[in-house]
Amino acid sequence: MPLIRAVSLLLLAASLAAESGAGARYIGGTVAALTTGSDGQIRTTDDLFLEFRASKRQLSVSYDRINLLEYGQTVNRRLALAMTLSPLFLLSKSRQHFLTVGYTDSAGKQQAMVFRVEKSQIRSVLVALEARTGLKVAYQDEQARKSGRG
Repeated sequence: MPLIRAVSLLLLAASLAAESGAGARYIGGTVAALTTGSDGQIRTTDDLFLEFRASKRQLSVSYDRINLLEYGQTVNRRLALAMTLSPLFLLSKSRQHFLTVGYTDSAGKQQAMVFRVEKSQIRSVLVALEARTGLKVAYQDEQARKSGRG
């Protein structure tokens, strides 16, 4: 009986975590509606939209408008477009997990968002985005491929 209760609690915790999304920080990009450094949740559970929910802002992007998914452990300046980095960010020694999402907005302009995603949740986010968009994630290097695929 205690084993069944423990399994039930684990399943409940997992479903609540999936509902709230993956912890992420908006690092930068071209989206003026989001503030650089905003902490929030990336949600891939909606059938039609990728969502980023921060405390003061929410952004939804239709999966069919997404045209780029890139994962790496360093930020690729070419894909980050208008992103600027602080010197402290460049000197960071811990391994961080970055997701770049490129998409066309309702005006037909190319936009880019770069997120730092929690290590424990990056794989599930990548798998969900590939399934929802039909795109393959581009990996910056072999180390990122190993980390993102397990």
